[in-house]
Amino acid sequence: MVGDDVSEEEEGEPESLEAKGKNVEEAIENGLIDLEVERREVDVEVLSEGRAGLFGIGGEPARVRLTVVSYEEPAGEVVEFALDTLEELLELMDLEAEVTVRAPETPGDGLGLVKAVLDVTGEDLGVLIGRRGGTMAALQYIVNLVVSRRYKGEAPFSVDVEGYRRRREQTLEDMAFRMADRVRESGRPVTLEAMPAYERRIVHLTLSKDPTVGTASVGEGDSRKVRISVRE
Repeated sequence: MVGDDVSEEEEGEPESLEAKGKNVEEAIENGLIDLEVERREVDVEVLSEGRAGLFGIGGEPARVRLTVVSYEEPAGEVVEFALDTLEELLELMDLEAEVTVRAPETPGDGLGLVKAVLDVTGEDLGVLIGRRGGTMAALQYIVNLVVSRRYKGEAPFSVDVEGYRRRREQTLEDMAFRMADRVRESGRPVTLEAMPAYERRIVHLTLSKDPTVGTASVGEGDSRKVRISVRE
């Protein structure tokens, strides 16, 4: 049991709790264990990054607040049309796969930006993902182009293949927390590798509630990067 590292706000099934750890990542993991949920199912707020102290004396643990979020299943004519469109595209590509629809749950899904996520599952679908998700992004563009021509003004859809977006999002979140720790320790800014807009958004949102560091996009076009620095 995590026990001493987690405190619930209410009795019964908690919707929000505060968790502690040696660093932010450990605090989040402690909270997830106690809530018995996955990272994608919570909203994370960094309350304190903690500090090690001198010779192990006077240190403070990192503290985060985890809030469980819930989502409604998307449905309707536009959703069905998007689903059918993607299935027809996969047939034209001679790929056997199943497509399901769910609500966006995380920034990697496009939460707040897209109408729904079209999940593609099957065997040997690496070719559908492509390098750094390039093929998947092109497929998503085509689906949204077809949908927008029939239903103008509708929110776009996100396409995910074999959970690629979730894995990539987890990687970006972990990297963001590690780089934030480095920035706090050194006091110097860190500039990440160039990445597409939706990946930069994940980094920005991951650290948006951290009171000690800030983020900004720098550069132009495909060379835009995220810079993490100490908040003034």
